[in-house]
Amino acid sequence: MNRTVRFERPDMPRLLSQGYSAVDMHYHTNHSDGSPSVKTVLKHAWRKGCGVAITDHNAVSGVREAADADSGVMVVPGIEVSAADGPHILLYFYTVNDLEHFYRRHIHENKRKSPCLAIYLDSEAIIERSQEYECVRSAAHPYGYLVFNKGVQRCIDRCYLPPTFIDEFDAVEVICGGMSRDMNMKAAELSEDKQLGRTAGTDGHLLRDLGTVVTCSQAQDVDGFLSDVVKRRNIVIGREKGALAKGATGTALMSKYVKYTVPSLQIHYEQNVPRLRHAYRQWRRSKDVREQP
Repeated sequence: MNRTVRFERPDMPRLLSQGYSAVDMHYHTNHSDGSPSVKTVLKHAWRKGCGVAITDHNAVSGVREAADADSGVMVVPGIEVSAADGPHILLYFYTVNDLEHFYRRHIHENKRKSPCLAIYLDSEAIIERSQEYECVRSAAHPYGYLVFNKGVQRCIDRCYLPPTFIDEFDAVEVICGGMSRDMNMKAAELSEDKQLGRTAGTDGHLLRDLGTVVTCSQAQDVDGFLSDVVKRRNIVIGREKGALAKGATGTALMSKYVKYTVPSLQIHYEQNVPRLRHAYRQWRRSKDVREQP
């Protein structure tokens, strides 16, 4: 992999000395299913020397709190939207006001009883509505988590979304701390093949995750930083979480979803029906072929 994508631990002092701003572009707080408060996240980011994009699931209140804190930390206004058909979509806005307007107009009214899981809008509708705003659209963990259809490219590969849908994005998350190395390398190849921008983040839910995967640009403000991502003038650095860290995250997440067990099961059922139908159609086709004389 070329030096724009580096699978190594970020050396923050060295990056800062070289004039880079380093931002964890995928991080969750207790405004959605993360554990740390915004105040704690900002303090930790200041000590580490990194910025943060607070990308809570279907929520923006944490971004407003961070922006109002005047912490000296670069805060990229963001949101991770969970689409009805499975994919997670990262949206980064140049201003908090635009992010909040998008949320009020398109997300809030479409949230379901399990607030961090899929909203009523599908992937294509989310992207279409985001195009009313100046923002950067990044495909989060594009090859999905485990068996779930939480990645745009996985849904394309399974024929749930049209092949050209990835072209509607400005960037691909090429290093996600929660993914495997193989999946991240595939994401990096996708970014290269499509000449899309690169983002990277921990997908962190615990404080210790923050800043272990970063997106780096020599811009010193949000406007320049996001512009560098779109124009592919940035680098990404980080390493994936190990098995123990992933286990700790999973344990922490379970406590957040217990009270939403019934609506969460309903959402997972709805998302998996197309997958089951697709598998059945494939089985029928292969069966018909085998039975031909």
